[in-house]
Amino acid sequence: MSGLLALLDDVASIAKVAAASVDDVIGQAAKAGAKAAGAVIDDAAVTPKYVQGFDASREIPIVWRIAKGSFFNKLVILLPAALLLSAFAPWAIPPLLMLGGAYLCFEGAEKVAHLFGGHHEADEAASGDPTHLEEQKVAGAIKTDFILSAEIMTIVLAALPPGGIVMKAASLAAAGSGITVLVYGGVAAIVKADDLGVLMSLRGRLAVTRALGRGIVHGMPRFLKLLAAVGTAAMIWVGGAIVIHGLYELGWGWLHHHIHDIAVAVAARVPQAPGLVEWIVTAFFDGLFGLALGLALIPVATRIIAPAWRLVARLRPRARPHR
Repeated sequence: MSGLLALLDDVASIAKVAAASVDDVIGQAAKAGAKAAGAVIDDAAVTPKYVQGFDASREIPIVWRIAKGSFFNKLVILLPAALLLSAFAPWAIPPLLMLGGAYLCFEGAEKVAHLFGGHHEADEAASGDPTHLEEQKVAGAIKTDFILSAEIMTIVLAALPPGGIVMKAASLAAAGSGITVLVYGGVAAIVKADDLGVLMSLRGRLAVTRALGRGIVHGMPRFLKLLAAVGTAAMIWVGGAIVIHGLYELGWGWLHHHIHDIAVAVAARVPQAPGLVEWIVTAFFDGLFGLALGLALIPVATRIIAPAWRLVARLRPRARPHR
């Protein structure tokens, strides 16, 4: 009996340690995932456009296919790569973060330039084979998700406290899985909200229910535009902040110090909420820098990188068809 009691006591101790480890993993994943909020918002804002123009019955299957691709990107490709970087090349994390931040600035600035330039994307799903178009849309969405997921996982990795590789792997997996569920669960709810509104407006028993349904139907286009604007702003702001912080870590911190000094000086004039004011001013200048950097990168990407990439693609040997 004494041996059994000792065994049960050992089991209880192990269970307590395991529970504490789970709490640590979830806590670290939540804190680190919050650092990637800007990229997460942009991921949620970008994805709904990939189901526009398709039949309502295909919306959830398309979102699910993209979500599966996102899980594969984060857990199978990016998580091992992040752990290898952390173990063998931690010095490479800040430059990679800056590269991803510059890409976010470029993407956001390109959207702003298209908005003011009167450019509007054509609806590719309006014509052609729906199956082929769906394959193209899903493939494009998964490629975009890979870039955003790489940025998210790198931000999460940089935000994790020092620890063993098992704890880092568990925290990265928890953060990546939680973010994916949050993003694509939200996207699924967004793309089906208009269907819910139609159902409420037609079958609602109460007048207020039918009115709410009509409000959802009429309000969703505006909401999607607002979501896209928020995603673009978050992309530019987060990208700018990442680049500025990376420059600071590499020893070029003059811009970081100037923004900090300005934010502190402005916050001192508003003693009621100095912390909030300092954050707003810092975010404003981070976003302003991100927009300027993104606009500067547009000609570099369109006139140098894109032509060079097309040249490389043409020079690659093509596979010969099997006879």
